[in-house]
Amino acid sequence: MDVSLLYFDNCPNWKVADQRLAAVAAQRPDVVVTRQRVETVEEAERLGFHGSPSILVDGVDVFAEPGVGVGLSCRVYRTPTGLEGAPSMEQLRAALGVTGEGAS
Repeated sequence: MDVSLLYFDNCPNWKVADQRLAAVAAQRPDVVVTRQRVETVEEAERLGFHGSPSILVDGVDVFAEPGVGVGLSCRVYRTPTGLEGAPSMEQLRAALGVTGEGAS
């Protein structure tokens, strides 16, 4: 499974997402995580970048909501505890199919 973390430098939330993603991905040996910095509006449009951080699983933005535009902005996620700047650990586990032991 290929997982990409798309981000831009001026968004502080990508580092939280990166840490959470690394912890969850460590539970799946078949997961390969890459990071891609998005630097221009043109690049954001080309990639369909819905804001930083964006997480793509096998090329699909698994958290994309209908009607959300693209561009260099910080992204907000709806989590079980309210709005956050990154998906929760539980949401990432579900997206990567991680269950069972080590999923605390």
